Amino acid sequence: MIRATNERVFVAGAGGAIGIRLVALLVRSGSSVTGTTRSAARAAQLAELGVQPVIVDVFDAPALERAMTAARPDIVIHQLTDLALLASGDRAEALQRNARIRVEGTRNLVAAAIAAGARKLVSQSIAWLYAPGSPEPHAEDDPLQVPAEGAAGATVRGVLALEQQTLESPPLVGTVLRYGWLYGPGTGSGAPGGTPGVHVDAAAFAALLAAQSSERGIFNIAEPSEHLMTTRAERDLGWDPNFRISTPRGADR
Repeated sequence: MIRATNERVFVAGAGGAIGIRLVALLVRSGSSVTGTTRSAARAAQLAELGVQPVIVDVFDAPALERAMTAARPDIVIHQLTDLALLASGDRAEALQRNARIRVEGTRNLVAAAIAAGARKLVSQSIAWLYAPGSPEPHAEDDPLQVPAEGAAGATVRGVLALEQQTLESPPLVGTVLRYGWLYGPGTGSGAPGGTPGVHVDAAAFAALLAAQSSERGIFNIAEPSEHLMTTRAERDLGWDPNFRISTPRGADR
């Protein structure tokens, strides 16, 4: 059930696999939505969905703050990733760039959100970095894989920075969604790339619920498995891993 609201929401990464489906849900709920992208083509698709598009790079802190201040959001949702190089086979560079988004990009988003007077920040994290050897299924309080070396080390450092900044940047109320391996429209895959998995629609639904909830903290967002516990999200957010939505225009382009 999608609860009606009239809040202002700023979605960073609105043209991504989760973002494009999330903004459709937010618009349906009655929210006034501003969404960022670096692509003029994606901006046009966002406008078709009823979103106010903004072409901005998260690493351009002054431009990001101007865009955020103009939007005056109540809620900021961080769905930014930078994994385009995975398709070319340059995995190490892709993970380094994605880690930079999580560290520097999150820092810029937090600063802009506070300057704009937002009250809540919801951020995308991942659910497969729990420390190996600890009992499963993993709950949100279980330790992460620290330290880690090489490409995995960059990912872990990025995730830790993103989560800490999201949760510890008052006056923002921070919520972290640790997603399983995404699959479904816009992801390039009809099945999860690993376990635990989560359909992109259910991932977007979790972000909508987190934005509308007064709950804070970390939530595992994945389909039931022996590896991950999702009780907290289902109980406290009302999340359903089987949630699906119709395909928004432009989601698969």
